[in-house]
Amino acid sequence: MAPGTSSFADFLGDHAPELLPGRRMGEGPAGSLGDLAPHGTTIVAATYRGGVVMAGDRRATMGNVIAQRDIQKVFPADEYSAVGIAGAAGIAVEMVRLFQTELEHYEKIEGTTLSLDGKANRLAALIRGNLGMALQGLAVVPLFAGFDLDRQIGRIFSYDVTGGRYEESSFHSVGSGSVFARGALKKLYRDDFEESGAVSAVVQALYDAADDDSATGGPDLTRRIFPVVHLITADGGRRLPDTEVAAIADRVVAGRMERPDGPHAEPLSGSGSTTEEQR
Repeated sequence: MAPGTSSFADFLGDHAPELLPGRRMGEGPAGSLGDLAPHGTTIVAATYRGGVVMAGDRRATMGNVIAQRDIQKVFPADEYSAVGIAGAAGIAVEMVRLFQTELEHYEKIEGTTLSLDGKANRLAALIRGNLGMALQGLAVVPLFAGFDLDRQIGRIFSYDVTGGRYEESSFHSVGSGSVFARGALKKLYRDDFEESGAVSAVVQALYDAADDDSATGGPDLTRRIFPVVHLITADGGRRLPDTEVAAIADRVVAGRMERPDGPHAEPLSGSGSTTEEQR
């Protein structure tokens, strides 16, 4: 039981490789397994002054069926980072748990925390280990965000199924509704966002994703199911209470009753006077 390496994933691979997320299912049948397991869909993240926000819708689908209406897709990785899952839900949740243990294990062995870049690299290695299952249709493509204590800014990282790691600027989205969410954020995002503006923008983006992507769940007003919103600043990470998210979602839905396509982007400075319609 000597810990050896500071990587818990490597330790597990040496002593109990069957417990790694990408190997738990063994060899599946030939062909794609994508329609046989619930999949998580849309995750969005955006930086703002003093931090970064990540949010995810609550719907999981299995083919054309809604498998779950209140799945959680955004998790704290440690005190200063969070990870959102898109793809095969079961494997993704196991990967998140392994990632959380990986960061805690490193801190206990080394006596210090990993840098944000180090955390992003460790997650890339876990995704790479799931490549075999990804080729069978059970891909996991998370979104990672955190607060960089050295640079005092929020940062966002995206991945591909091979474990490729890419740092994103300002905002990003992954999952089946990501194209629509990212399009909304392109119009709504501002460099001078405070926390409230960033939270409102990501909720608007998830609404737009749900409006055009059947696999993304919008605010469920009858069941009172709303997106999971996680904020990370120099003081650490915290999940925004459901009551606060509900109040924001209610305002978004009320606004869409008057303007179904959502709020207009603010006009560029110097482009002329602001019309009543733009307001």
